[in-house]
Amino acid sequence: METLLNTQLFIYTASRTHKEKTMTTAIEVNCATGEVVERPLTAEELAQREADAAAFAAKKAEEDAKAAADAEAKAALLTKLGITADEAKLLLA
Repeated sequence: METLLNTQLFIYTASRTHKEKTMTTAIEVNCATGEVVERPLTAEELAQREADAAAFAAKKAEEDAKAAADAEAKAALLTKLGITADEAKLLLA
């Protein structure tokens, strides 16, 4: 019985900086044959990589803004109640 792992092709992308030039490559590993091929990314792959990086940065910024807003709201509530964070921990324990 042949396993799925033997029929898959894994692709790993890597960026390396060499003498002020970034080289972006794909490393393809054929699990059935063990063949490893390192090749430059295609224009489509580079565009997708840039889009993924932009989406990640936007999501990270959104998460950071939410965390900051939550911390600000918590601080405002503690101030309104007239207690410190340590006192709130004691009350909720």
